[in-house]
This record gives sequence, structure tokens and C-alpha cells, in this order.
Amino acid sequence: MNGALPGFGHLIRLSDDTGLYEHARHAVVRRRHGYCTDDVARGLVITSREPAPAPRVQRLGECYLAFLTHAQDRSGGFRNRLGFDRRWTDRPGVGDWWGRALWGLGTAAARDSAPWIRAEARLAFALGAAQRSPHPRSMAFAGLGAAEVLRAHPDDSTAAALLKDAARVIGVPSEDPDWPWPQPYLTYANAVLAEVLIAAGHLGDDRQSLTSGLRMLAWLCDVQTGDGRLSVVPVAGWQRGAPRARYDQQPIEVAALADACATAAAVTGDALWQERVRRSVAWFQGANDAGALMWDTATGGGYDGLTAHGPNLNQGAESTISLISTMQHVSWQS
Repeated sequence: MNGALPGFGHLIRLSDDTGLYEHARHAVVRRRHGYCTDDVARGLVITSREPAPAPRVQRLGECYLAFLTHAQDRSGGFRNRLGFDRRWTDRPGVGDWWGRALWGLGTAAARDSAPWIRAEARLAFALGAAQRSPHPRSMAFAGLGAAEVLRAHPDDSTAAALLKDAARVIGVPSEDPDWPWPQPYLTYANAVLAEVLIAAGHLGDDRQSLTSGLRMLAWLCDVQTGDGRLSVVPVAGWQRGAPRARYDQQPIEVAALADACATAAAVTGDALWQERVRRSVAWFQGANDAGALMWDTATGGGYDGLTAHGPNLNQGAESTISLISTMQHVSWQS
């Protein structure tokens, strides 16, 4: 460990009474970029996962939930971008932000410590879960929310149908042992695809999905590990058969891997998956290709990426949430 674990201080710094600002220059909010549903939803995931949140953290969760219900239209779609002038700049849709909104709402409905947050989040989740997206990652994020609801409410047919459809859209991995993935490329938040198949297999009693998800996740861990440390696929992605760039690595990849491995550990009971969670934690603590600490100990903010010259010192919402969500696994084990 490199000192105390980061808390929610920087996330509070990035938030106001409307929502969560997307970008920062170093640790200072860049208001002109406004807010986005993507990040607010991710923020709701981590506030809802806290078993005994401090009052300031619970207020964040209430704010983020209010933002998401404001972003949602009557069909269940969501707007994504809200300017600093509090005006939406886009129309409701079912892109990644819809999936992440359902992830946040599903997590809040299942796990938030406040009953009024759970109740409101479940209503909004049910409305959004009536929609479907043609995009695998949008469905995967939504599937994570559906899995959370099903763990708390096993008879929820709306969540069960959404999770099943998410697994179907993700597809089955290739039989090629050198590339056991359902697509010929890796892009962003790759581990969520494997995690949804694992959850769908476990909660839906579908052994094929469970086996496929575990095989995908094991391979993803293996190809992103060298010399005992993580080296995740960078923001440019990786095409099958093409050279793989080393930088710029994004914290979201590490956080997604930590969550997926924690799910695999809970489902299988295999201690190997917990070791892989710890490897994700270690990436933030300096066990990475640059040997760099990936968060600011003064602010608690997560650095925006790992470059060939070290960390990108900006501390935006996505990277800070990725840091907190990964370190939550340490808190739960201690």
C-alpha cells in the first residue's frame, strides 16, 4: 500500500447540486465541459456500493439519482450531455449512457443504504429496462445493472429479460484459443462483456454463458499481464493480428477488470480471481508499466491516463471513479 486509501474527497470537489462535472485540469473543475450522464451514472454505482456512506457521500448519491431521473424521458431513454447553463445538448437515446444509467440505477436499487434511493432507483430502472440497444457495450452496461437488481430481487422478470438479452447481444467467444473473444478487436471497458456473461450464466443457470464468460475473462487477464503486473489495452484499442500499442492506458480498463474478477471470485469461489483483483489495485499503486502512482495523494483524484512519460495529471470524473471503484474492493476485504 502507498499510504491511506483514496476517499470521496475529489469526487465531492467535482460535484455540485446539479451533478458531476466531467473534466478537470489537474484537480480543478473545467465547468465549460458541463456534465454527462455517463459519469453521473458511474458515480451512482460507487456511492451505492458503500455499505455505510458518510452523509456527504449519501448526498452525492441523492444528487446523482436526481440527475439521472431528470435525464430520462418517458420512453426510458436518456439524454447524455448537460451544459453548465443547465440545458441539454442532445436528445434521449440508448447509447452507452443509457446502459451506464441502468447500471447506476440497478446498483442503487439493489445496494444503496437509503430505502428512498432504492425505491426511486428501481422505478427509473424498470422504465429504462423496457428499452434495448443494438450496441454490445450499451447492453453490457445495462446488463450489469440488471444483474444487481436480480441479486436483490430474484423474481424481477424485467431485469432477467434484460440480462438475458444483454448476453445474447454480446455473443459467444471465438473457439480460437489465441483470441477467445466475440469480436475481432478490444476497445474500452473490455471486461464488462465477460462479466455480463458470467452474471447471466450464474443468475440464469446458463452454464454455457458462465463458461464462456470465465474463459474470456481469464484470457483478458493473461494478455494484459506481464512480469506480474497489469499492462492494459490502451485507448487506441487492439485489433486481432495487429501490433498492440503500450500507451495511453486508461483507468477505466483496470476498474472494469477489477469488478469482473470480483464477480468471478464470488461466483466460483476460486482465490485466483481475488489475486487478479489485487493486481488491479496494484496498478493504481505503481505496479504498472511506468512504475507510477496513478492517483494524487493530496486530492484523492485519479489520474486520467498512463502515458509513456508517466501519468496524465488531470483528474477527471471517469478516472477518479475508476480509482474509487477499484479501491472499494480493498475496503470490503479489510
